[in-house]
Amino acid sequence: MLDLESLFKLSYGMCIISSRKNGRFNGCIVNTVFQITPEPPMVAVSVNRQCLTHEYITDSRVFTVSILSQEAPMVFIGKFGFRSGREADKFEQVNYKTGQTGSPIILDNTLGFIEAEVTESIDVETHTLFIARIVACETLDEDKEPMTYTYYRDIKHGRTPKTAATYIKTKSAAKLKEGITNMKKYKCLLCGYIYNPAVGDPDNGVEAGTAFEDLPDGWTCPDCGAGKDEFEILDD
Repeated sequence: MLDLESLFKLSYGMCIISSRKNGRFNGCIVNTVFQITPEPPMVAVSVNRQCLTHEYITDSRVFTVSILSQEAPMVFIGKFGFRSGREADKFEQVNYKTGQTGSPIILDNTLGFIEAEVTESIDVETHTLFIARIVACETLDEDKEPMTYTYYRDIKHGRTPKTAATYIKTKSAAKLKEGITNMKKYKCLLCGYIYNPAVGDPDNGVEAGTAFEDLPDGWTCPDCGAGKDEFEILDD
């Protein structure tokens, strides 16, 4: 038996991995950073090869880990988790500083950071496991709690993009209903999520057959947390 949803019981921390290339910065959300040795202090992170951040780390051989706090809003997470740096500057209107490796350290919604230099790369199917030596690390806010993947998924009702190392197609995937396919679909301008009335948003209590106009005022994009005013109608 292969019950992949049992993997949700593993514990992960939510972080932003950032790197640099040719004077440009990029970063993405990951939940696969872990320490592997105490002396010298070493960490490892798994990054999808499709991500622009993967390209930057491969080129520069350095990266930073900005540890997200539980208070990080979904819109902020969506900015780094569901948008591509090929299409938008993720660091626009984000507070950050440049570390000793030349990579950005994010200061908004984080409680600490790690800077690391890659010593080894291991290809693993769709991802690369970057093993790196820690060259700097610091706690920025002692009073905040780190956001775990469980907290993000169960408390904030966040979703996982298909490029993530922990992506699993859940058993709760909704099926299309007949007779409601003529309702208009809407696209999130922030992350590209498409609201399909024929599917609804069952994970957040929105039944199939609910038109976009009938969504509660407080409903937000299930992928990035953007409000309804950040959606546009899709033409047929």
